Amino acid sequence: MAFTPYTPPSRAGRREWTALVVLMLPCLLVSMDVSVLYFAVPFLSAELAPSGAEQLWILDVYSFVLAGLLITMGALGDRIGRRRLLLSGAVLFGIASVLAAYAQSAGMLIAARVVLGIGGATLMPSTLALVRNLFHDAKQRGRAIAIWSGAMMGGIAVGPVLGGLLLEHFWWGSVFLINTPAMVLLLVAGPLLLPEFRNPAEGRFDLAGALLSLTAMLPIVYGVKELARNGFSALPVLALGAGLVAAAAFVYRQRTARHPMLDLELLRHRGYSVSVLMNLLSMFALVGSAVFITQYLQTVRGASPLEAALWNMVPTLAVGGMAPAAAALAQRMDRAFVIAGGFLAAAGGFLWVSSTEVDTPLWTVLLGASIYGAGMVMVMSLGTELALGVAPPERAGSASALLESGSELGGALGLALLGTLGNTVYRGEIDGAVSGGLPAGAADTVRETLAGAAAVAGELPGRAGEMLLSAARTAFIHGLHAALVGAACVMVLGALLAAAMLKGVRIQAATEEREPGQGCTETPDAPAVSDAAAAPVTRS
Repeated sequence: MAFTPYTPPSRAGRREWTALVVLMLPCLLVSMDVSVLYFAVPFLSAELAPSGAEQLWILDVYSFVLAGLLITMGALGDRIGRRRLLLSGAVLFGIASVLAAYAQSAGMLIAARVVLGIGGATLMPSTLALVRNLFHDAKQRGRAIAIWSGAMMGGIAVGPVLGGLLLEHFWWGSVFLINTPAMVLLLVAGPLLLPEFRNPAEGRFDLAGALLSLTAMLPIVYGVKELARNGFSALPVLALGAGLVAAAAFVYRQRTARHPMLDLELLRHRGYSVSVLMNLLSMFALVGSAVFITQYLQTVRGASPLEAALWNMVPTLAVGGMAPAAAALAQRMDRAFVIAGGFLAAAGGFLWVSSTEVDTPLWTVLLGASIYGAGMVMVMSLGTELALGVAPPERAGSASALLESGSELGGALGLALLGTLGNTVYRGEIDGAVSGGLPAGAADTVRETLAGAAAVAGELPGRAGEMLLSAARTAFIHGLHAALVGAACVMVLGALLAAAMLKGVRIQAATEEREPGQGCTETPDAPAVSDAAAAPVTRS
């Protein structure tokens, strides 16, 4: 296929905005696939009869592979072309979705989920990098990234709802087949609307670096999740240690390789490195608190899984316009203070919900969740915009991948640390209620989770069951208080870091023809990178 030179316009037009709509498809689907299986587990368990370990792998292997390959795929897209990688990933994602839908065994479904993770890892950094390449005007890019961030957050919220609706009318494989039409649409519209971008000066692909990246992220995410789920044990601790050793080896490789996957000099940019940290802190609080809110809706308030998912969508819908509003506000004042304000709003929302009791009206809980959701949308959208604004356009793929890897790691850490904090408080309080009054096996079940306590309480006669359930709900509420106060403290820390470290870092309002190093401005210790420094781009 012949290629002709393509120069992106200084201001995006109809073609670029239509291309953004196309790029939202993989964003929605990849984020939905993280949560869409929540309701399908009982159905696929009945048909495929997975063991306990296989069921956990069915749920987790997708996010493991996705996290492990993000950096590799981002660097690969910079070399071979971001549109090419995106479309290749769409083919892989679509095929894997069909294989998962018609899996005949647990092993086959796990293998299909692995392939889905590989496909998702190609899609995520490609979409964000293409947004960076399509929108060179800073104001327009801010709006585009705000829309992209909304699609990501919306997909996570919509996944359980869509899964629940499909499972009411179709078999469990339907939750995977919904991916296929969207991937076909992307394959048709992508070549027509998305120009190809690549960096011909990237050099040979760093295979050793790719292997080290995978062997670092996989055991780290696995170790953190297992510690959050099952507490301290030898295997996850060893996995976490091995991952950290591999991460150190990866950094050394990137410092010494002739053609590294990541430009570590980028981390010297306060605008980029602090943005990665901001996203990590946001996902830490969001994921770490989400598990408690979901349990609160289902087990304390007695909502069905579908009802809980629908209620969870209320804050998402309520804050849908916050990302564009934050982008507009950042054009009028120092974004450091806008981001700090987002963190403080999130902290206030977490503290609001931390006052929840068993009989608290649901609307007050949803209002507090909307407040902290709005704050985190502001932080993540502005942080993503800033990170891509200071990254060299020719390295947008690897820069996007590292940003998203930080988010994945933040979510895993939030689940582990905030989950452990809340569970510790729950177990400490429930111990007094079950000491000596239940058989050892039932007492252990009660101590594990609120759902386990509810199951045991349902088997006890009359008043004894009611007292146990009431005690378990009270203990859970106190654990929720601790987790949300912890999340609020992390948000306050984020606000202080943003105000101190991002002050004065800004993105040039519009792209002009400049010499490299004059596009984005921040303090003199970290020279900026301009859009004009981008490598030649091509369009088929």
